[in-house]
Amino acid sequence: MSVTRFDTVILGAGAAGMMCAIQAGARGGRVLIIDHAKAPGEKIRISGGGRCNFTNIGASARNFLSNNPHFAKSALSRYTQHDFVALVERHGIAYHEKTLGQLFCDDSAKAIIAMLLNEMARAACELRVGTTLENLERIDHGFAVTLGGDGAGSIRCRQLVVATGGKSIPKMGASSLGYQIAERFGLTVTETRPALVPLTFGEDVLAGFREIAGVAADVRVSCGKTAFDEALLFTHRGLSGPAILQISSYWREKEPIRIAFLPGHDFFADLHTARRENGRRNIANTLGEILPKRLATYLADAHGWSGPIGDASDKKLAAIAATLHGWEVLPIGSEGYRTAEVTLGGVDTSGLNSRTMEARAVDGLYFIGEVVDVTGWLGGYNFQWAWSSGWAAGTAIAERNG
Repeated sequence: MSVTRFDTVILGAGAAGMMCAIQAGARGGRVLIIDHAKAPGEKIRISGGGRCNFTNIGASARNFLSNNPHFAKSALSRYTQHDFVALVERHGIAYHEKTLGQLFCDDSAKAIIAMLLNEMARAACELRVGTTLENLERIDHGFAVTLGGDGAGSIRCRQLVVATGGKSIPKMGASSLGYQIAERFGLTVTETRPALVPLTFGEDVLAGFREIAGVAADVRVSCGKTAFDEALLFTHRGLSGPAILQISSYWREKEPIRIAFLPGHDFFADLHTARRENGRRNIANTLGEILPKRLATYLADAHGWSGPIGDASDKKLAAIAATLHGWEVLPIGSEGYRTAEVTLGGVDTSGLNSRTMEARAVDGLYFIGEVVDVTGWLGGYNFQWAWSSGWAAGTAIAERNG
């Protein structure tokens, strides 16, 4: 089999991989990017309900989890959300801001994929989809790569970039390949676990949740010292919604979470007024004027809040209010990688250069995007890490080749 030579081979044609390819090829470097899927950018395509929450206007290092919270600062500060928005605008892609700084395409996420493919074409990058990594060896001055599938071939390259993502959404082909490559070359991989994922509960709790499946409420969900103010959704399997997805990255087994309904709301004042104005009304119906009625009924039944509100003492009203401001529930697990939006943990940043994303001990080997131990909040942050880390590695490679 003949050998084809490239300056750079990138494993994974997702957000990080394509951004890296654009930069690595910007100065004439020969770049090959491969993906096992039949089309590039599959996670981009399905994200944000098909409209791609492509960044967040408030993105900074504080929005990310990592064993080294400072690692992401370099890439995020050198290629910012404003840089990516400028790219989107140059391509004439209409977008809008939703809550909490989240930016979405007005139309389809496919516009972002098309933009990246156009930029890759300008940089003369070669893309092979439906292509698998069969073998990888370290050789003098680079790597020997054997590919299978539609893009089969024997490749030699000076730089290899691992942009294979994490374990989340295995039905799309997610795997541990990136972690395996890291460990093979002597890098450490931190504990990995599903993140931005719904939480599940024991049958004793779940039986009640099923009765109110589909009910949503604005809440503050906290675990330890971390809290998020967003919406919560009751489901047949447990709890979901943005607030739960956010806190899932911080939750650990055997730890309770606390739910405060309508953050900042004065429930005691409302209940006190209702007692004075309509004391014959029962507590559940009174709460149903503040919270969704099905939720109010469930909470009243679960906590034994019965009888007319007029019979309730100040002490009882205060206890009810305290529960609504800090309802404690104990998840038993999560829905796992099947529905997790991202993977928490990954290639240990201690083995990577924060400016270039290159492995400190392996010349020419780079790790970018979700495979690295940098995990963002819900709301466009993980895409921004993909853009920033891909840009950092690609720019470093271009400078090296130039």
